[in-house]
Amino acid sequence: MTKKLTAEFLGTFTLILIGAGSIMNGKADLLGIALAHGLAIAIMVTAFASVSGAHFNPAVSLAMLVTRRIDPRTFLSYVVAQLAGASAAALALRYISGWNSDAGKSLGATSVAMGVSPARAALAEAIGTFLLVVVIFAVAVDKKGMFSAVAGFPIGLMITLDILFMGPLTGGAVNPARWFGPALVSGSWTNSWVWLVGPLLGGAVAAWAYEKIIAPEK
Repeated sequence: MTKKLTAEFLGTFTLILIGAGSIMNGKADLLGIALAHGLAIAIMVTAFASVSGAHFNPAVSLAMLVTRRIDPRTFLSYVVAQLAGASAAALALRYISGWNSDAGKSLGATSVAMGVSPARAALAEAIGTFLLVVVIFAVAVDKKGMFSAVAGFPIGLMITLDILFMGPLTGGAVNPARWFGPALVSGSWTNSWVWLVGPLLGGAVAAWAYEKIIAPEK
């Protein structure tokens, strides 16, 4: 379990360090930010899938829980490791960029765009997470999947696409840990439920849909 939790910590740490860091540096456009998040996940999934399953996301861990692939104790342990990794990355980013600098205060935190209601933002997060978890089940979980050896690549691409779609609307977190770390260190908790309810609901529904409708196991 120590190895698994360390892998979950490092994978989530890398996602926030690279993903939020690409926003903080002010040089990357939307495509660059999307690729930073997607490539970070692609690399970490490839590195740690054989150790912990490479969840790096409480919504993914919830999907594994509701399909009985992990037990409640493992789920809670994974989520704690993921949130700890996200928080440690946010602390590192704030220290590196200057505690009181504008970038250090914002930390690439997610936010709901002007003109978008929190309910619609939560729906967007739920849909994006649904698609991500379906891809994860198809390429990494399903024993009949064709891309298990390189599952990190399509998973990373799906995150890239999610951010291209939702980045300007919600920040495109599709991951409660991606929201939590920067929110904790920056103290920005506005509309927090959007990045909790949306991804967790989307992940759980995706797991059920894949198991019961898309590709039921024999």
